[in-house]
Amino acid sequence: MSKSIKLLALFGFVTTLAACGQQSTEEEFIIVEPEPISVEPVYTGKYK
Repeated sequence: MSKSIKLLALFGFVTTLAACGQQSTEEEFIIVEPEPISVEPVYTGKYK
């Protein structure tokens, strides 16, 4: 094989490894929303 083909193959291999390695470093952020401050009125019936 010529040197240029070997160089391209090596470059593709290193690029593939770099792309696969970046996926594991991603962080996930979970945002927890606080509970509502006010409470909704509860229906108790017409005559209560």
